[in-house]
Amino acid sequence: MIRGRRRATPNRKKRISRFTVFGIIILTLIICTTLIYKRSELKTEEKEYSKQIAELEKEKKEAKKRADELKDYKEYVKTDEYIEEVAREKLGLVYKDEIIFEPDSDN
Repeated sequence: MIRGRRRATPNRKKRISRFTVFGIIILTLIICTTLIYKRSELKTEEKEYSKQIAELEKEKKEAKKRADELKDYKEYVKTDEYIEEVAREKLGLVYKDEIIFEPDSDN
């Protein structure tokens, strides 16, 4: 029989070396540091995107206001009042029997 062999006992615990524990701690610290750094980057990006969203919403309101103004102007252009205004100002037309007074050029 061979006497030098030891039998593996199931109750025997393996000890973890100091270098392994130190390595796990270092790895954990690196991962935590990376996560904290990425989190700060994401918060910065979030602030920038929030500013962009606010600007775009402001532009959207202005565009909607402009569209409403154009819609109102489109309706105004169809009226007789607008046609008369253009005829008087741009074309110089007047009604029959209408007298136009012009100021003297001396003043």
